[in-house]
Amino acid sequence: MFWVGFNVFILAMLAFDLLIVNKKEKEVTFKESILWVAFWSSLAMAFNGLVYYWFGPVKAFEFLTGYVIEWSLSVDNLFVFIVIFNYFKVPKMYQHRVLFWGILGALILRGTFILVGIALFDKFDWMIYIFGGILLFTGIKMLFQKDEEDPQLDRNIFVRACKAILPVTDKYHGKYFFVKENLKWVATPLFIVLVVVDFTDLVFAVDSIPAVLSISSDPFIVYTSNVFAILGLRSLFFALSGMMDLFKYLKYGLAIILSFVGIKMLISKFYHIPVEWALFVVVIVLAVSILLSQLKNREE
Repeated sequence: MFWVGFNVFILAMLAFDLLIVNKKEKEVTFKESILWVAFWSSLAMAFNGLVYYWFGPVKAFEFLTGYVIEWSLSVDNLFVFIVIFNYFKVPKMYQHRVLFWGILGALILRGTFILVGIALFDKFDWMIYIFGGILLFTGIKMLFQKDEEDPQLDRNIFVRACKAILPVTDKYHGKYFFVKENLKWVATPLFIVLVVVDFTDLVFAVDSIPAVLSISSDPFIVYTSNVFAILGLRSLFFALSGMMDLFKYLKYGLAIILSFVGIKMLISKFYHIPVEWALFVVVIVLAVSILLSQLKNREE
């Protein structure tokens, strides 16, 4: 009942967004994006209140911690989406459309990923060490990883697979993902961008979903916290697209968070870190990384 009701509500909200609020293709302004960020965040907190009412304080804390972790990791993902849009020179008025369908695809892919992850946890206890090791390795790698100047997305495996399977035109045709040329259907660059965004998000999910699974093993809590976090992605994207330089040290904060939740999973059989403490650590690390970024910007 909870699953059906939640998914019906989310689909209704997405339909409202696509068919009424953003019926016309237009560039999303900074003010609009901030208002939508506030809207989705408020909706997530209202749902957290319902979780508290239905399932009690423990599940409510799990949802909130999972939401904060997923939301913070999503910020780093958005910077990659900005690189993708800039690389493929996607017109700003169509970026909203790509992100809408990209997030819809992400809901399906992540839902599948979550169910598989929880099933593996239930069947194989040792999988918790695999996921914990992946998170710890990713966090350490992120600390020392240098930013890549040329992403060379034309060589991306998903781009090459699309071009090998589908005929692709080199020109954008407005908002359309497919058009007819010489009596046959061809994919537009907008569709290629959609594929790259969706599968890039799936790659990110390899880190983010195990991070949330370190907080809760309840599939409903993990799924809903993921959904609410990525639903605000589009609005957050347009809010942050012009402010990339304001978060110089965010990457290091996220690396510490990934390392922390990785360690939490690795030691979970010997010592259980309470969800409240996990939430406290995540919020403090995020706050310090953002504060240091702002101080650095002022100094420069």
